[in-house]
Amino acid sequence: MSLTQAIQSEVMATPLQFGGDLIGLAVLFLVLALVAAVLGASGVAGISMSIAKWLVIIFVVLAVVTFIL
Repeated sequence: MSLTQAIQSEVMATPLQFGGDLIGLAVLFLVLALVAAVLGASGVAGISMSIAKWLVIIFVVLAVVTFIL
């Protein structure tokens, strides 16, 4: 088996997982927002909260699309 065939078989065997770590990232940004809010950095807290919100929305949309298909 040549190197190209080995790489192609590995690529084809790897499933696509779009929502794998979005919730983990959302929780991370939520914790960052809470810590920033406690420390008084309202700008960082607001941006972190917005990022967390969008990550959860993207996760939910991808989960619904996955369940429908």
